Amino acid sequence: MKSKKSIAAPVAAPLAVHAPVVALSRFTDFDIGLFRSGKHYKLYEKFGSHVIEHNGVTGTYFAVWAPNAVKVSVIANFNGWNRNSHDLFVRWDGSGIWEGFIPNTGNGEIYKYFIKSNSGDELEKSDPFALRWEEPPLTGSIIWDTWYEWKDKEWMSTRHKHNSLDSPYSVYELHLGSWARSPESPDQFFGYRLISDKLIPYIKEMGFTHVELMPVMEHPFYPSWGYQVTGYFAVSSRFGTPQDFMYLVEQLHINGIGLILDWVPSHFPGDAHGLYNFDGTHLYEHADERKGFHPDWKSYIFNYGRNEVRSFLISNAIFWFDRYHADGIRVDAVASMLYLDYSRKEGEWIPNEFGGRENLEAITFLKEFNETVYAMYPDVQTIAEESTAFPGVSRPTHSGGLGFGMKWMMGWMNDTLKYFEQDPVHRKYSHGKITFSTVYAFTENFMLPLSHDEVVHGKGSLIYKMPGDEWQKFANLRLMYLYMFTHPGAKLLFMGDEFGQTTEWNFSQSLDWHLLQYPPHKGVKEFVKGLNSIYRTESALYQRSFTSDGFEWLEVGDAINSVLVYIRKGNDPKDELVIALNMTPVPRNNYRIGLPAEGTWEIVLNSDETIYFGSGILKQQKYISEQIRWENKEHSTLISLPPLGGFVLKRTT
Repeated sequence: MKSKKSIAAPVAAPLAVHAPVVALSRFTDFDIGLFRSGKHYKLYEKFGSHVIEHNGVTGTYFAVWAPNAVKVSVIANFNGWNRNSHDLFVRWDGSGIWEGFIPNTGNGEIYKYFIKSNSGDELEKSDPFALRWEEPPLTGSIIWDTWYEWKDKEWMSTRHKHNSLDSPYSVYELHLGSWARSPESPDQFFGYRLISDKLIPYIKEMGFTHVELMPVMEHPFYPSWGYQVTGYFAVSSRFGTPQDFMYLVEQLHINGIGLILDWVPSHFPGDAHGLYNFDGTHLYEHADERKGFHPDWKSYIFNYGRNEVRSFLISNAIFWFDRYHADGIRVDAVASMLYLDYSRKEGEWIPNEFGGRENLEAITFLKEFNETVYAMYPDVQTIAEESTAFPGVSRPTHSGGLGFGMKWMMGWMNDTLKYFEQDPVHRKYSHGKITFSTVYAFTENFMLPLSHDEVVHGKGSLIYKMPGDEWQKFANLRLMYLYMFTHPGAKLLFMGDEFGQTTEWNFSQSLDWHLLQYPPHKGVKEFVKGLNSIYRTESALYQRSFTSDGFEWLEVGDAINSVLVYIRKGNDPKDELVIALNMTPVPRNNYRIGLPAEGTWEIVLNSDETIYFGSGILKQQKYISEQIRWENKEHSTLISLPPLGGFVLKRTT
């Protein structure tokens, strides 16, 4: 987005209290038709507050949807929060839109809407389309713009190469308020600009391809981590202005890093100033609590069957791609949207028209959301956090799917953590748990997540999920990461896990960066760097991540020794890697494995190297194939596997 200039401060001339509201509309009949049919995908260009010039006078145009109101007025600093001085005009067409132009107002003014409902309720509501809000706990909307002189043209013109399903996709999940804070002021947040200056060099050093930010949309309750959104069109003012956030996005792009935003269309809080009971009625949410109230989060569920609500939500998704250059959206809690009986007991939910438990309106909405996003921005990704076996989440809508680009592989995550939490002596009894994921790995376009959800609510840190003494814990963690990065699928790792954060994630404080002075933690960090490096440079690890022809087992049934051996394949038939993993602390010497081709095979990454805090017991770096048939392969070799370790082999000759 570009403009000749930015209005970045309040207008100098204050508005007289009795200056009238001018009747003005920026909606065409076509806009109204699209809005009422649920097909207007850029509502943010119409609703909200917009500084414009009208008849030679600069001021602000306001528009809000409140169909069950009998009076709507703008209350603000400029009129002393007088409910009767600046009434908006209701449109004649029955759309329920109230609008008007107030002269001599501009950016920086704080305002809300006073709404008197047809039932007599008197409400003060923040603007659902506000581009900026007051910093919590204050809840006022602020007139603002999204003007920015973007400098990420090169990234935007080529990002399809970074976001495609046949490119490396390694995501660093991040919570802005707790990634890092100043040691001198640990209670204060780093702003968007300062954190960008610290974060981006770190992401480049570590080699992640994308950053995923937990919700940055405005939310009044900080301990919700951003998942209780009230300001869907505004970044949180805790960390700065919209333009400050744009700077962060721009710097990520300039440095070749993509941005994924968490998005929460599944529910919203019942704060008095927010969407709930907006015009004195259940405007955005279902009136029946069996469909409109979320029992887990004590929040409210959008009415996906209402056309205007669908337009609001899809416009919001498009907004983040349009105005903030996002490269992807991860949709939170999709399972809670798909099922009418989600977290509900018998009698607490209403079956659909066919007597089933599927939320047909939500399914239709998700399909339309994905179709719209990919039609308008084919070079981005939509990612579903979906924990059930609902079919076709990441399959095209034309073939019956929901249309997401990727889906979190929650089954892999649960099985992997349960397997690695066991004492290695017992792993032979759970061998199927660690191999089962490949049975269904290609039914969806999966992302392997080790997310924030695995290190909160008493679950502890990843490093302390691992069994054994200190050395074994870190060896297990490195081994799990090696398995993760060589398993088919995109990758996601939560902040702190890359260096073995020892405490459970705490949203109110910084990560424990001081741990990096200790060799075990530094070793894990260096190993994750190595994993990202090999993942990005070896096409066999990403070109066929979502098709079965990119993976082949060489050794899948050796439960007694808890050894796994498999091949990853790229598009070139010669582009193959062999991965061998030893899930026990017992070295496996003279262990024969099949090879896909004859030649010399060299270790290109070994989790047990001393630089990673490994034992360094393995000295041999190259293996020459023998013409001995093994596991349906014409060639094989004898290898030695380190304790609680593994390596990646690549053919060099």
